[in-house]
Amino acid sequence: MQLKWTAVTLAALALVACGKKEEAAAPAPAPTTAAAPAPAAPPADALVVKIGHVGPTSGAIAHLGKDNELGARMAIEDLNAKGVKIGDKVAKFELLAEDDAADPKQGTAVAQKLVDSKVNGVVGHLNSGTTIPASKIYSDAGIPQVSPSATNPKYTRQGFKTTFRVVADDTQLGGTLGKYAVDTLKGKNIAVIDDRTAYGQGVAEEFEKAVKAAGGTIVGHEFTTDKSTDFNAILTKLKGAKPDVLFFGGMDAVGGPMLKQVKQLGMNVKFMGGDGLCTGELAKLAGDAIGEDMVVCAEAGGVEGDFKQPLEDFKAKFKAKNGVDVQIYAPYVYDAVNVLAEAMVKAGSAEPEKYLPELSKIQYKGVTGPIAFDEKGDIKNGALTIYTYKGGARTQIAVVRGAS
Repeated sequence: MQLKWTAVTLAALALVACGKKEEAAAPAPAPTTAAAPAPAAPPADALVVKIGHVGPTSGAIAHLGKDNELGARMAIEDLNAKGVKIGDKVAKFELLAEDDAADPKQGTAVAQKLVDSKVNGVVGHLNSGTTIPASKIYSDAGIPQVSPSATNPKYTRQGFKTTFRVVADDTQLGGTLGKYAVDTLKGKNIAVIDDRTAYGQGVAEEFEKAVKAAGGTIVGHEFTTDKSTDFNAILTKLKGAKPDVLFFGGMDAVGGPMLKQVKQLGMNVKFMGGDGLCTGELAKLAGDAIGEDMVVCAEAGGVEGDFKQPLEDFKAKFKAKNGVDVQIYAPYVYDAVNVLAEAMVKAGSAEPEKYLPELSKIQYKGVTGPIAFDEKGDIKNGALTIYTYKGGARTQIAVVRGAS
């Protein structure tokens, strides 16, 4: 991706007497460029709006959780800079950020903490395994929850009125990849590994269904965990089945080391995975095992046409502000926070029961594309972006859009 930078260079001037003993240098002139004015402070009677954000900011996939949290912080700062009005009051947005460490028990504990803190809405969690159990707690409290990254279909199929998702689900994600494995990669013998999490198992099952529907053959399905580091036993078993495609349902923290062991065993396969694998960090985790065009994965989101530039602009702003590239879902978090705020503006209230009806019928133009929800709370016409890795960098192949 191309990043736009601006730099201000200050030159210090020193005066040195020619042919004489050096005299003390004159002081450097003060910079003539005025500092940017600080955003105006919200008025004393501003309406305080608390937005909760939850992601794993500790543990093996902390880089993804921190990426999401930075997206939320940018949204909060931008909303406050705009002086958004809800009803007749200027709103002061506050972020209450929590760490669930990708652990379901910790996820429910911090969900209850946010409920007790009387948040007006929640963006998160990152993983399906934490998002799904937490969603009941938010539903019972009547607090709207927008997930920017959890893809297990169950999340929005529990009958809750408070659950929303701004990315495509595993039915589209795994299904698209399964069809792609057979139709485009020409895979005939396809092996599957999943990490037994709600996310990994869900996307692997949808992938397997789509492979079979497209006429492919599943030659083996093995299991690991989201904390494993040794995969030699299951890889050796699958190697005997001579697969030409190996799909992994899990996250990059496990997928990277797995790729190294795939290379060590001399397995000549295309390595596939969903959005948990499809990150900027994967190339670092896999090292030279990433190969060229060897990995094919999909992000549960994507933009085309006129939406490409706003997304690139966001990524450039994110890098300039935070000093790191977007990993994967920060833009979706940014949009999720703004969608909550937009619904509150339309309702003239930040009270969950009052703005929830507006959220369910929202039509919002975000940096990740148009956002509107179906009757379950899933994004309409959700996109998927298929990637590979070249020269150690994630490279887009195509954007595929699901049914509306």
